[in-house]
Amino acid sequence: MYANRSSLPFGINPAGLGFAVVVNGAIIGAMMFLIAPQIIGKSPITVLIGEQIPIDEPPPPIDPKPKPESHEQVRETPIYTPPVDNPVATDNPVTTTNDPPINPPIPDLGDPKGTGTVQPDPPKPAPPLIAAQIDPRYAGAFQPDYPASELRGEREGTVSVRVLIGADGRVKAVEQVRATNAAFFEATKRHALRNWRFKPASRGGEAQESWKVMNVRFEMTGQ
Repeated sequence: MYANRSSLPFGINPAGLGFAVVVNGAIIGAMMFLIAPQIIGKSPITVLIGEQIPIDEPPPPIDPKPKPESHEQVRETPIYTPPVDNPVATDNPVTTTNDPPINPPIPDLGDPKGTGTVQPDPPKPAPPLIAAQIDPRYAGAFQPDYPASELRGEREGTVSVRVLIGADGRVKAVEQVRATNAAFFEATKRHALRNWRFKPASRGGEAQESWKVMNVRFEMTGQ
């Protein structure tokens, strides 16, 4: 009664097991076929090869048609000159020359735009200076007093001084040029500042200060 049962444990039928394995394998194979990625091969690289195509040369330019030569002759019209029967006599014969005419020189009028320079008139010379002179009204008071020390020593001497004469004719300064001794110079200086009077120097009618050299002599006179 139990001879037809399978000998496998758990009571599994071998035929059913094989059928199940085949069905499951088919299902798994179909799924793998559907799920498997499709591998796309690389496309081949296309290489472009250029080719030089010759270009036809342009045709040569067409020469214009030459103009036909004119065989017409140019005729010159003669100019008629009437003969002179009675030439007029003249006393002024006309002479000809090949030399160019000589034009007179053109005066220099300066720049017409007014930019020329104007030369000013030279300055007029200053009037001369008229030197100072001793005022005749004070000529008697010209000689200084004799120094007492030199008078007692009976010594004579000379003095040369340079005086500055103001515009009013008075002596403003005295400078020694030379003197026999200091006593004669001091006597002359005091007297000049106090008593000497001059007609002042003038230039163009106006009084001017000026320097003048004066000489004084001291001499012993007999009693």
